[in-house]
Amino acid sequence: MLTVLANGTTFRVLYVEDDPQMAADFSQAFGETASITVVTSLEQALFCLEAEPGIDLVVFNDRLNSTSFLNAIRANPRSGKLSTILLTGDSPIDLTVEPFRGRVIDVYHYGYSEAAFQTRLSYLVRKKQYAETGGNAHKPVQVRMPIGKRIFDIVLSFFLLLMISPLLLVVAILVKLDSKGPIFYGSKRVGMGYKVFNMYKFRTMRTDADQMLASMASKNMYNVAKVEEATDQLCDTCQLAGTGCQQPLFLDDKQVCEKVHFRAEKAKAMFSKFKEDPRVTRLGKVLRNTSIDELPQFYNILRGDMSFVGNRPLPPYEAEKLTAAGYARRFAAPAGLTGLWQVTKRGGAAVSDQERIQLDVLYAKKYSFKTDLMIVIRTLKAVWQKENV
Repeated sequence: MLTVLANGTTFRVLYVEDDPQMAADFSQAFGETASITVVTSLEQALFCLEAEPGIDLVVFNDRLNSTSFLNAIRANPRSGKLSTILLTGDSPIDLTVEPFRGRVIDVYHYGYSEAAFQTRLSYLVRKKQYAETGGNAHKPVQVRMPIGKRIFDIVLSFFLLLMISPLLLVVAILVKLDSKGPIFYGSKRVGMGYKVFNMYKFRTMRTDADQMLASMASKNMYNVAKVEEATDQLCDTCQLAGTGCQQPLFLDDKQVCEKVHFRAEKAKAMFSKFKEDPRVTRLGKVLRNTSIDELPQFYNILRGDMSFVGNRPLPPYEAEKLTAAGYARRFAAPAGLTGLWQVTKRGGAAVSDQERIQLDVLYAKKYSFKTDLMIVIRTLKAVWQKENV
């Protein structure tokens, strides 16, 4: 099925290729992502752009005189910021010189990886969608929490907030005395149906915790074991052959090895969690180990942002990695204070991001009052953790 954008339009690609087999292969590989028009010459390409100004991307075979094509585009103010991808069998093209600079966004050699090209094309489609929706590329999916579950959440959260209000006041004072910064920490989270909301906790981290995150990537418990490698290195195949890079990508005007780049991207963890997190304050460790830091989320439950039991709401940078059909199913379940993952894998050193996703998806498919009751009981037993995670 062809990808349709939010306003009902499609992403349009003009493919300039005189080889019928290559044109057929391209249309078959990417026809579900974009609307593809095939022309066989430079002249036909310029005529098509003049007659149909709604083209989003030109994929041009370099042997059909790409230099003349790019010069013609530069001379035509109606072309605007038309993006071009070149296909070539020659040596790498310097995208920093004219007429390529600012017009050619990428170069692929003959025999390129369809998966790599699909990644690039999908990004351009999402970029257009983002621009057309004013930044709301993913609108919340219309899913609803069962009415019985919602009534239970309202009654219990109101009762608990009333009962623990003295404790909340004492903890608030201690947080203020323990370290500089606000008492409560509110952060954006993505919950049921991709709804974005502010989730509240007692602050347990230093105020510069977000800035420290990048430097702590190597300590992430979800990391896939790997050897760090720069994307400008050659892949094993090219090293053994003793040649230059045979599958270069051009990202942000820099040449990188396609195989090394995608291997590094695949190895990146989808979630972030750290053992003995240095960002946590002294009082924060106690609050986390007793789960007292989570108590302000009763307010989120009362508001309807969350439920007592569900899949943990994720930060946007984690949620945006889970848009594939098999992963997105987790967002069909309510966001929860506790959930299936917490009572089965909480604190486990061997947990992987794939295991966590599978547990979240399983809950989304199977959740019921009986399931929720079982999770609540097991949560009460696991409140006192033995590991600082």
